[in-house]
Amino acid sequence: MDIRSRFVSFLLVFFKKEIIIIIISALPVFELRLAFPLAVFKFDFSFSKAYILSILGNILPVFPLLIFFKHFFHSLENKKFIGKFFKWWFNNVKRRSKIIEKWGFWGLVMFVSIPLPITGAWTGTVAASLFDFSVKKAFIAIILGVLLAGVWVAFASIGVVKLWLL
Repeated sequence: MDIRSRFVSFLLVFFKKEIIIIIISALPVFELRLAFPLAVFKFDFSFSKAYILSILGNILPVFPLLIFFKHFFHSLENKKFIGKFFKWWFNNVKRRSKIIEKWGFWGLVMFVSIPLPITGAWTGTVAASLFDFSVKKAFIAIILGVLLAGVWVAFASIGVVKLWLL
């Protein structure tokens, strides 16, 4: 195999890993909470590369989701097939979003930044729609929350590495 073919093969492998991290971090539930540790521990990415890719992927669906929920939010609950899921999700978000009710914009930032299930960018878009945030204000709050969540997950990952090495 010539040098050019080896280089192309290397790039394909290299870019496949990045795309996998971006896709995983864009998925609901997993988001960057799974993508970051996977990038660092499975793919041996640096913390900075894992952080950037995870953040990028986690932010990608936010604006389209905000627009979608802004226009179709209440009609989703009435759909036969998916209505039960959306009712469950919306009620769950309402129950867990006391911080947003109390603190508004900064509450949404903190809600998204908490690296636990049923918090994060996807649920933050639902919460923003529930509390009637403007798309611009919600987008900024969710991006700030995702950036903070990335920091929390990075620190947790560093802690895991230190424990592992003990």
